[in-house]
Amino acid sequence: MPPATVGGAVRSRTPTLLRRFGALLVDWLIAQLIVVLVLRIDTTTGGRAALAPVGVFALYTVLLLALTGGATVGHRLFGLQVWKVRPGPFTLQVVIRTLLLCLVVPAVLTSRDGRGFHDVAAGTRIVRP
Repeated sequence: MPPATVGGAVRSRTPTLLRRFGALLVDWLIAQLIVVLVLRIDTTTGGRAALAPVGVFALYTVLLLALTGGATVGHRLFGLQVWKVRPGPFTLQVVIRTLLLCLVVPAVLTSRDGRGFHDVAAGTRIVRP
């Protein structure tokens, strides 16, 4: 995961909402495919099975962000990366970010600088490096 600043200045662009949504959609579809094709869980029956895609999405997102330098498959396809902007363990920041992302509302609401509240709370920023 690269530093948020290089030479004292942020060297990135804030991605558009459309780009961020596209990356999220790709990652969500991958999680759905894992649930249906790999785990063979029927999510149409309701109950706990209906939550399987959210759990797989969360695990998939945390693992890829923490282990691949801040990008999921969707992020890579859309040229995005998650950077830390506050000191602390990046893995913990990724877990916080992902849990809040799964709640949806913090990700939809944005701060003045265009960051989702899930990124603000976690101390991260999604950028186009």
